[in-house]
Amino acid sequence: MKRRRWMAIPGALVAVTLTLAACVTAKINLPVAPVTAGSTVTIQTTPVPLDPTDPARTAIGDFRYAGGVALTSAQTSRLHGLSGLVVGTDGRLSAVSDDGDFLIARLVLNGDETLAGLSHGGLFPLTGLDGKPLQGKDWGDAEGMAQPIGGGMLVSFEHRHRIWIYPGTDEDSPAPAPMPDVAMADNDGMEGLAAALDGYWVGIEPGSIWFCRLQATCGEVAGLPRPPAGFRLSGLATGPNGELVILHHSYVPAIGSRIIVTVVADPAGAKRVVGRFAMGPNTTTDNFEGIAVVARANGDWRFYLLSDDNFSASQRTLLLAFDWTPPR
Repeated sequence: MKRRRWMAIPGALVAVTLTLAACVTAKINLPVAPVTAGSTVTIQTTPVPLDPTDPARTAIGDFRYAGGVALTSAQTSRLHGLSGLVVGTDGRLSAVSDDGDFLIARLVLNGDETLAGLSHGGLFPLTGLDGKPLQGKDWGDAEGMAQPIGGGMLVSFEHRHRIWIYPGTDEDSPAPAPMPDVAMADNDGMEGLAAALDGYWVGIEPGSIWFCRLQATCGEVAGLPRPPAGFRLSGLATGPNGELVILHHSYVPAIGSRIIVTVVADPAGAKRVVGRFAMGPNTTTDNFEGIAVVARANGDWRFYLLSDDNFSASQRTLLLAFDWTPPR
């Protein structure tokens, strides 16, 4: 990522090809061509319904479906395994992958502001402390992502469990950031990161949630919602007023993927659950691991959910949007 700023999206990058055909549920074949680091990437998008069995369905309780797309690219074999997600109020999207890649793009919205796709795609390698691209899944398995108030970007990694902060300048190298002092299995690491006013939240896959500060240690926060039986923590996000949004995911072969999204107000204090919705096999679900929240001009929230397809032909990279009116 030499001489590249986090969240910067050069105007010269190739625009995305939008597939505006009718909604389909067929699996998308994995592309086979490699990609050059630093390359621009054209991303094909195919609209998906909220409920494949009922295309007219538009909501899950109070959460209104605001469009969704399946993402793929014929230019690269690396647009897969996307986990952490950050979306800015200006429509800029960033994600990290299980193979140590960093995706940037810009949201494309329809006239009614529902999600239509992505444009201006770019795919770059995450760098290590030595400024060189990360090599192999052992070092490159990025899972969580958050943009702290002070700038830069926090990224959490599994296997070699760590949190690094990328400075957001023309410097190449990240720096280590505080992480929970707790034993983690190889593939049960820090799946969720979310920025806070004076620090950041860290969610570990079995369900514990910690609060960290860059100049201090991390402490576990008791009393926050834990994963139900059969679920795991797969993502965190921050609401417009400091709320904590928790994403739990379950996969059972006989059932399929299920998720639960929970909104917690005053997460360091009273820990009030003020919103929740669940998706199961009767909706368009997959291995959702990325979640982001953006405040809308009318006071509503826009949720974005991103799935990790595990580089598998039987899974998809999905980006879904939901609108929600928080209690006032």
